[in-house]
Order: sequence, then structure tokens, then C-alpha cells
Amino acid sequence: MADMEKWTGDWSNKTSITEFILLGFGNLPGLHILLFLLFLVIYIVTMAGNILIILLVVTDQHLHTPMYLFLGNLSCLETCYSSTILPKMLACLLTGDRTISFSDCITQLYFFGSLVSVECCLLSAMSYDRYLAICKPLYYAALMNGSVCFRLAAGSWVSGFVACTITTCWISQVIFCGPSEIDHFFCDYAPLVKLSCSDTRLMALVIFLFTSILTLPPFLLTLASYMCIIATIHRIPSTAGRQKTFSTCSSHLIVVTIFYGTLIIVYLLPDTNTLRDLHKVFSLFYTVLTPLANPLIYSLRNREVKEALRKAASEAMNFITNSKLCCM
Repeated sequence: MADMEKWTGDWSNKTSITEFILLGFGNLPGLHILLFLLFLVIYIVTMAGNILIILLVVTDQHLHTPMYLFLGNLSCLETCYSSTILPKMLACLLTGDRTISFSDCITQLYFFGSLVSVECCLLSAMSYDRYLAICKPLYYAALMNGSVCFRLAAGSWVSGFVACTITTCWISQVIFCGPSEIDHFFCDYAPLVKLSCSDTRLMALVIFLFTSILTLPPFLLTLASYMCIIATIHRIPSTAGRQKTFSTCSSHLIVVTIFYGTLIIVYLLPDTNTLRDLHKVFSLFYTVLTPLANPLIYSLRNREVKEALRKAASEAMNFITNSKLCCM
């Protein structure tokens, strides 16, 4: 009977964890207000910039092309991405309450994993679009029509969310027996699984396979596309022609480099105590700074987007002027 009570008590302890503590930037208490203000500004600018690009793509007829439809999808993804991570981080920095319930943690993990997978697929589709436009210009209209563009974008969203639904449901069934401290600023897979007292070897293998399928082929397709693009650009005889052609894909190349560069560094660096803070810094790049950089890069380096922005600003000024005249 004593053994039975001991076993029951142990099982109760294993399943009693209902919330986790996000350690985040807890070792920098004197900078919490400064970090809160910094991330608040980043969040506001990120949301405003990406929503502005979505509105431009939807309302401007000149941007109703596959390249900009993909860009609109990417901006939509970035608004969701930022809203998955930053609001909780801001609340932790402002209030000092770093707890997150088990259900909220699993939900954040699900959306984070899904959106990362979707972004890998979308960036790959965008690189394929640039490959066809530069390397196969005569066949571009036939190979990248509205139907193909829609299927590639929809396939990216569906595949990312379906795959993460399976893995997240599995993780939600894992037994957590403490400690309840997650050494990160959001619920990521690796630090969360470390808190499990279940045998997670099979789950880790399956998740590794799913992750490899959703990230490695898109990465290789993106890499192959840009190798072909660079080779094609190199064969253009004039310098002005090379610069003009490269300008059509330079914005996307910068975004791809930032996203995959930081993602690879984070998940290939050894997970040791000395490198843990470095993990957090590089995680900030692809979770916080990449969504901020995307609208800035595309708006500053893309002639069509800048023209659409000037047109929208001019129409807004005319509307305000006309409204004032009507009120007089």
C-alpha cells in the first residue's frame, strides 16, 4: 500500500505542472523597461509596415502579380509571427510576471512552429518565381500564372500548419515533472522538451523527420534557384543589365539570407550553458528582427512598392485636403 501511495504521489507530481516560467531576459532586470520600450517600438513598426504592404498589394492593380502576391502572403505571415512572440514578451518585461500556462505555451509553440514552416515554403516559392522570371522569361507567364501562384501559396500555409498539428498534439501529451523554468523568451521545442520526464526519443525522431521535410527541401530549392539566377545574371554582357536584373531579386535574397542564416546558427550551435545567451540573441533575429526588416527591405529596395506607396500617400493627402475643404 505504501508503494502504491508513493507511485500515485509521484504520478501526481509529474502531471501537476500547469504553468511554466519563461526566464527570457531575467538576468537583465535593470534593462527591462528599456527592453520593453525597444520591443514595443519594433512591434508597432513591424505591424504597421507589414499591414501597409498587404494593403498596397490588395489595392494597387500594378502589384497584382505573382511576385507581389507572394510578398503579401509573407507580410501576412510576419504579422502573425510577431503577434505570436512579442505580446507575451512585452507583458513579461512590463509586469515582471514571466509565467505562462501549459495551454498557452503549447499554443505559442504550435503557431511558432507552423509559421516558421510556412515561411520556409513561401521563401522557396518566391525564389522559384524569381528563377522563372530571370532564367525562363519567355515561359514565365505560362509557368507562373494566377492558379499556380495560388496553389503554391495555399500549399505553403496548409503543409506548415498540418505538419505542426501532428507534432504539437504529440508534445501536448508528454508528461512534465519539473523544473518548470524554460530558459528562453518564448516556448520553443528544445527547451520545452528538456523539462519532460517521458521518453521523448521516438517523438524527437519523428519531429526531426517532419522538420527536415518541411525545411530542407525548401532550403535546397531556394539555394538551387539562386545559383541558377546568379549564373544567368553573370552571363548578361552589360553592367547595367546585370544590375537591373539583380535588383528584381536582391530584396528577396537579403530576406532569405537573414532568415536562413540565423535559423541555421540557432539550431546548429551546441546547446551549452556558455552559448545559451547567444542562442537567445540569434533567436531574436529570426523571430523579431526579420519581420521588422522585411517591409523595410522591400519598400526601400523595390521600385514598384515605392511607387505604390507614393501613389497611396498622394491619394491620402488629396482625401484629407478635400475633407478639410468640405468642412469649411
